[in-house]
Amino acid sequence: MIVTSNLSKTYNSTTVLNMDALNIPKGQSFGLVGNNGAGKTTFFSLLLDLIQPTTGFIKNNEILVHESEDWKPFTAAFIDESFLIGYLTAEEYFYFIGELRGQTKADVDALIAEFEDFFHGEILNQKKYLRDLSKGNQKKAGIVAALIGHPEVIILDEPFANLDPTTQIRLKGIIKDLAETKGVTILISSHDLLHVTDVCERIVVLEKGEIVKDLKTSAATLKELEAHFAGTETI
Repeated sequence: MIVTSNLSKTYNSTTVLNMDALNIPKGQSFGLVGNNGAGKTTFFSLLLDLIQPTTGFIKNNEILVHESEDWKPFTAAFIDESFLIGYLTAEEYFYFIGELRGQTKADVDALIAEFEDFFHGEILNQKKYLRDLSKGNQKKAGIVAALIGHPEVIILDEPFANLDPTTQIRLKGIIKDLAETKGVTILISSHDLLHVTDVCERIVVLEKGEIVKDLKTSAATLKELEAHFAGTETI
């Protein structure tokens, strides 16, 4: 589904991402972890054509991301609050995204009704602009908006940050359901090793823009990641 080749990004002679090859098949729940500055957000920005690669390319379903916009109808993302439109209410924003994705108001209403528990009574019918919601509630709205129109690829940057424990648990269930029963390709970047090992069947570790681990998630993965980041890993 997603194929990268010879992908790099350089700023002022400093290379912040350097991936020879990375292939993510359709329907995989894929986790990207690393310390600050590892290149996670750079990779997502390249995948969403927010920045241009210095070398190489990313293909999304055989489409060169930086040369065509044909990947956009089946790809959705929530990276941060800049993806929201602050002067709209949540309902207005959902309908706006639905219109972009060819969904009727009834379609949107049917989808958001599925996330009543996730919203926990704090998003809908509040008569509040998105900019006035808490960070956690802004994130809830952004994540659900990314699901409108049934995209085949969903990209979420730090989806568990600022969410309360109950919402984190509900979000993990949503992510697992999308990948396991609906065949959606989900890419998640997170600093939370426990959550990412819970929901991702594959985890890649980035360091200084390069892939240093590519793991199929197992019962031992969390301890392996913890040892890696603690510097206690044995070779």
